[in-house]
Amino acid sequence: MPDVTKHTLANGMTVLLKEVHSSPIITWIVMYRIGSRNERTGQTGISHWVEHMMFKGTDRFPTGELDKAIDRMGGQWNAFTNTDYTGYYETLPADKIDLALELEADRMVNAHFEPEEVESERTVIISERGMYENRPTFWLQEEVSAAAFRVHGYHHEIIGDLADLQTMTREDLFQHYRTHYVPNNAIAVAVGAFNTDEMLEKIRHHYEAIPAGATPNLFVRPEPPQQGERRVTVIRPSNTSFLQIAYHVPPASHQDWFALNMLSSILSGVGGVVGNKTTRLYKALVEPELAVEIYGGVGTSIDPGLLEFSMVVRDGQTPSACEAAFDAVMDDVLQNNVTEEELLKVKKQARASFAYRTETVTSQAFSYARAENFDSYKWVDQYTERIEAVTLGDLHDVARRYLTRHNRVVGHLIPQEMEA
Repeated sequence: MPDVTKHTLANGMTVLLKEVHSSPIITWIVMYRIGSRNERTGQTGISHWVEHMMFKGTDRFPTGELDKAIDRMGGQWNAFTNTDYTGYYETLPADKIDLALELEADRMVNAHFEPEEVESERTVIISERGMYENRPTFWLQEEVSAAAFRVHGYHHEIIGDLADLQTMTREDLFQHYRTHYVPNNAIAVAVGAFNTDEMLEKIRHHYEAIPAGATPNLFVRPEPPQQGERRVTVIRPSNTSFLQIAYHVPPASHQDWFALNMLSSILSGVGGVVGNKTTRLYKALVEPELAVEIYGGVGTSIDPGLLEFSMVVRDGQTPSACEAAFDAVMDDVLQNNVTEEELLKVKKQARASFAYRTETVTSQAFSYARAENFDSYKWVDQYTERIEAVTLGDLHDVARRYLTRHNRVVGHLIPQEMEA
């Protein structure tokens, strides 16, 4: 793979560039080091709300104008808010990329936040949360996260708590924007058909004149160690029962992350449900018809996060029955009964999955931006090498260290009708 080059502009903005000339397109991503983990009580969901407001136009690009322009060019643009970051991207024909550079530089400093637009978007976001609440699994995930993180910002969902969505003000949103949307808090990535020197000069032209802001004092409170198993039960209208089990694990920058990723793959499949019919949990829960579906995985988070497993309980079965079968599998793993054959298999699957996930310039740009945010862009290029270095002893070690019952949260969702 071509090398990534890293640059720092005079105003502190981090720039990563990678030439890929297989197709005449370029993806441009600007990612800000601000996400829902940094939100105080009273302002949960503010990062996501600001993301919405960034599409409400500037003097240079009024609302709706960019949608039409990018469509005419055959490109696409969008944004995403995560627990650890907020990002904006455009994928355009290579000869049209100047529009992406200009629009992101413009809305870094010139977004309007008109009061009537703020109120209109309040209704939209509250409706969005209502849409999520129509899914029983949203309620279960919210309760499990809240139980797992009593102090840290991973406690609340990205969409935010309804009470905060109802009370946040335009001034709250604008201050969040002005504090965090500064070049020295941004990671910009271009991947595609360009000349590195020419692209860097264009980026300097559009961004280097933007003054650096004060370094944001990100709100983060470390989560204290969990002192015993925590359990939650959710009773909601639903046609199905669900089981979710989450273990506290280190961040993606930690050396144990790769072993945990391989162990998770042995248990529930690479990338969740991809090719998981031969995994341990599928054989223990789906084949005996205790569960309809099993999926799981470990996230790539800045701070210590969760290794989560979710099960859709089959009609006529219970979350407790699934939990008993799950525990039997985990007890076997803790007895060092994972095999070299299993490890070699998931390594092969992980290499194939990684190649597929990083096939497009857009996915590569996102991967580099995300990795630079939680560790370094080099994490992506070293991924397969570090996967290959995982040993059977590493799997046994992380299983004993993290996959214990005192280190987990167990969540049951029981249909309201069944409880009645």
